[in-house]
Amino acid sequence: MKRLLLLCLVALGCLAADYDLIIRNTRIIDGSGNPWFRAEIGITAGKIAKIGVLTGKTATRTIDAAGKIVTPGFIDVHTHSESGLVKFPQSENFLRDGVTTIVTGNCGGSELDVKAFFNQLEALKTGINVATLVGHNSIRIEVMGSEDRKATPQEIERMKAMVDKAMQAGAVGFSTGLEYVPGTYSPIEELVELAKVAGKYGGIYTSHMRDEGSQVLDAMREAAEVGRLAGVRVQISHLKQDTKAYWGNTQKMIDLLEDYRARGVEITVDQYPYIAYSTGLGTTLPTWALAGGHSKLVERLKDPATRKKIFNEVLASNSKRGYNDFEYTSVASCSFEPKYEGKNLRQISALRGRPTSHEADVETVLELMEKGGVSVVTKAMSEEDVDNIMRYRNTAIASDGGVREFGAGRPHPRSYGTNARVINEYVRLKKTLTLEDAVRKMTSLPAQIFAFKDRGLVREGFAADLVIFDPERVRDNANFENPHQYSSGFDYVVVNGKVAVETGKLTPERGGQVILRQ
Repeated sequence: MKRLLLLCLVALGCLAADYDLIIRNTRIIDGSGNPWFRAEIGITAGKIAKIGVLTGKTATRTIDAAGKIVTPGFIDVHTHSESGLVKFPQSENFLRDGVTTIVTGNCGGSELDVKAFFNQLEALKTGINVATLVGHNSIRIEVMGSEDRKATPQEIERMKAMVDKAMQAGAVGFSTGLEYVPGTYSPIEELVELAKVAGKYGGIYTSHMRDEGSQVLDAMREAAEVGRLAGVRVQISHLKQDTKAYWGNTQKMIDLLEDYRARGVEITVDQYPYIAYSTGLGTTLPTWALAGGHSKLVERLKDPATRKKIFNEVLASNSKRGYNDFEYTSVASCSFEPKYEGKNLRQISALRGRPTSHEADVETVLELMEKGGVSVVTKAMSEEDVDNIMRYRNTAIASDGGVREFGAGRPHPRSYGTNARVINEYVRLKKTLTLEDAVRKMTSLPAQIFAFKDRGLVREGFAADLVIFDPERVRDNANFENPHQYSSGFDYVVVNGKVAVETGKLTPERGGQVILRQ
């Protein structure tokens, strides 16, 4: 009776509530990797104010978790979300997958004016928290275009100044995309000089390496050496073995990481839980053919001798990878021919009246590149290698996705279902991970790697970013055939104390914040 009277007085505004929000009847997996425990959570002013027994305490709002799991909000440290955030600031695809914080600016591509970008996001009021890296490719293009050459000392200084400006504006580190133009033309000395600038501010060096197949060990050594020489911590992006002829060597990759960690290099990795990657079709071409941009590529493809040289190199490279066709690569988006979306390159060859052959597929690749290129989804990893990398203690879960327009194109399903897939497929079904360890890889580990000091754990004083779910009901509904499907089973998602998802549905609340380098 006394408790009912208190609640009535609070509701009438006669008494101030103890908390803005109380979550009762919970089983907390706090993100540390420790077993779950029972407690209640009191939230005030966007922070976790109290964890424990809150009997008799009042709140403006109360959520009964009904014995479900409460975890920290998931932190996705590898996204490409600049334009998506501007178009769709609420970020529904991430929220409904339990994500409350993202890092964008990966793989060497970012906004250059970080301060203006952050101001824009604050004005838009995002649904999720956003941090950014500053990208090497974006900087190099600004300073010297897409030329295949070393930077001059003067150009190095200009690039260093741009990294410095971004870090002062709050960027969390410096990213590279060394498989892409023009980063692929940069020697390690350039990378070290620029990484040193980020390191001066405590920033991280993240790398989409030069190779993720036959030369992956050499590429990993380069990433680690940049960290060692520049004195910065290192994050290897979306670690994988993407070449069929080299499947099974992931333990060597993990051993190399552990060797560098034993030598004092703070190196970690992230991974998405799928056997397919997504990128531009241009990665199938030799990098020399892409120098100078699309117009130069077209010139080369129109010259019969040069076209033949490119053709032969693409054919040889794909054969070396262990394939005799391009059936494993499908078009995700194609601006000049939308009917190609969802079809693999072998199917597109048939549509273009070509015979069924490896050579015909390569000719299709060249024609698509000549028309402007397409984004693709490529199924090129083994389940065993994905499992092995996921078990590695220093692997964080990340999507490599972005904020998506629902129904547009045939993108990789990772933008919708990465975290749900880990819980459903790799915890519930395959038992690759325990739920506690999976949550750690989605929360406290990424927070530690990127130095988010008040996120990633259910702790008093930390930001109230939380997810409530029954792990038996979580499903990753997005798939390669129908990627535009939201995850299900995440009943509540709380961002800085605001309920962004309620009973599995999006609310109008936008509790996201810009996260500056800490």
